[in-house]
Amino acid sequence: MMWHPRFEGWIPPGGHVEADESPAEAATREVVEELGCRVRLVAGPATPLPDGFPHTPVVAPWWIVEMAASPDSHTSERHVHVDHVFVAFWDGDVQPPETRVRWFDEQELADGADIAEDSRLQAKELFARFSEGEELAHS
Repeated sequence: MMWHPRFEGWIPPGGHVEADESPAEAATREVVEELGCRVRLVAGPATPLPDGFPHTPVVAPWWIVEMAASPDSHTSERHVHVDHVFVAFWDGDVQPPETRVRWFDEQELADGADIAEDSRLQAKELFARFSEGEELAHS
């Protein structure tokens, strides 16, 4: 997770989707920019496409959520963020990021007072799923 000075807490990397990219492409780009490492996305739960479907599938996020947002560097008014939350595996070497970054284990996520509550709940759900043996499909 990375330290976010405006929110004064630890959050996952993220950001806005550029005009020429999908939410999945934005997620991988933001991780490189903010954490200094490349990742492989893990497809979220989704209904499989029918056999013979003629279009290219994209990696499904694990969650899509809306939240009220204050003005920021992209929008000068209050607005709604639609977050596409992805899960990923770290892939390769880590470059020193410009932001404060650290890993959290399950207990630290449960106990940390400065971890965003939505991130804490999502991490708890993921730890529960994968401790029960659910398989992850790499993209």
